[in-house]
Amino acid sequence: VQLQASGGGLVQAGGSLRLSCVVSGTISRVTDASWYRQAPGKQRELVAGITNGGDIKYADSVKGRFTISRDSARTVYLQMNSLKPEDTAVYYCNADWLLIDGGSTVVGKEWGQGTQVTVSS
Repeated sequence: VQLQASGGGLVQAGGSLRLSCVVSGTISRVTDASWYRQAPGKQRELVAGITNGGDIKYADSVKGRFTISRDSARTVYLQMNSLKPEDTAVYYCNADWLLIDGGSTVVGKEWGQGTQVTVSS
């Protein structure tokens, strides 16, 4: 099972980007998923998370500007609007997944490889 994050890039302040995280491999579905980011010299921090039941949470710094969503069993998005220079970081997706195979259930957690977001002032 692998996570592929994409959609990062260079954008001016006030602009928008949409990150995607696609899970490949043999799974039944993604359950909980989150986006984290890590800026140079800083710890990795939670940006947004969505549970299997649809509960959503955001870091205070992105509330009202970022939106996490999912449109399938394997894809999670992060829509980022009104970007600021302080949003510059490597963004990582994280997902819990499960595989239902006959009478057994396998669960796992994976990290994506990260996608760079750079916001210029």
